[in-house]
Order: sequence, then structure tokens, then C-alpha cells
Amino acid sequence: MKPNAPRIILFTGDGKGKTTAALGMVLRASGHGLKCLIVQFIKAAGETGELSACRNLPGVEILQAGLGFIPDNKTNPAFAAHQQAAQEGLKKATTAIADRNYDLVVMDEVCLAVTKGLLTEEAVIESINEAGPEVVIVMTGRHTPEGLISLADTVTEMTMIKHGYIAGWPAQKGVEF
Repeated sequence: MKPNAPRIILFTGDGKGKTTAALGMVLRASGHGLKCLIVQFIKAAGETGELSACRNLPGVEILQAGLGFIPDNKTNPAFAAHQQAAQEGLKKATTAIADRNYDLVVMDEVCLAVTKGLLTEEAVIESINEAGPEVVIVMTGRHTPEGLISLADTVTEMTMIKHGYIAGWPAQKGVEF
């Protein structure tokens, strides 16, 4: 055990299950009476299964700090709004981490937010560096930069072998959202 460092866990890869794994950790932590914060950096769906469920879990708070699908072109006028939303989400996560009000902080899709240019890798690392040794930080997202992988204690890569979407299954309530 690293005595003076937070525990940092990362779920990455092109396969399904990154957010689901992080939410499983929240479920477990809540069951032990731990206080949890989930900040979703890309997602903006009004009503998802995880939003509904987390509102009913004791000690769990969930915030959506995203605006949904990110424009591919950074010159698109909507890109700046996505960037601002992600930066506001990171401020909230950083405050929660620094104030040590939570035992577990999930930064959902933060890796993709970095890759897409909504956040800098340095800003995310600075945020995580605010954590005390009693805090567990969970990051998720595909296309994870090497610096975040190096920072993590545990890294799991979800690899897509097959996905129903490719076979024509639409996103399904209770499965994808």
C-alpha cells in the first residue's frame, strides 16, 4: 500500500463496460457506507438508468458535466461549450477531491475528454494530485493518454470482441443507458 497516495483505478479500452465497472465500485462503496461522487464528463442524457439508481443509493451524488456527442472539428462553435462544460466538471471534481468530502470519486469519461481536447492531461493530473491517501479515484474512458495510465495503480482494458451495435442492435434501455 502506498501510505501517502490515493488509490487510482482506471478502466479504459474500446470495449463495453468501463462506466459499468466504475458504477459497480460505487455500488460496493455505498454498501459499505462510503460517500461517493460521480462526475460524468461527456454524458448529458436527461434520464439514464445510472442517474435514477444513483439518486437512490445512500451517500452517492452524480453530476453530468457533459453536453453529449462532441463535435469532431474543434473550430465548430459548439466545441467551446463542450470544453467549458468539461472544465466546470473538472473544477467540481477537484474541489470534491481537495475537500476530502468523498471516499470515492469517479471521473467518468475523463480520458476521452482529454483525448478530444476538452481537458488537458496536466489539469486532470493536478486534480488527482489534490487527493489524500484516504480517497479512491476511478477514471474511465477510451483512448487514455499514457500519463493517466502511468498515474494509475490499477488499469483494466476492456477489449471489444463483438458488440451488438455492429450487428444492428440499437442502444438499449438498461443495457447501454
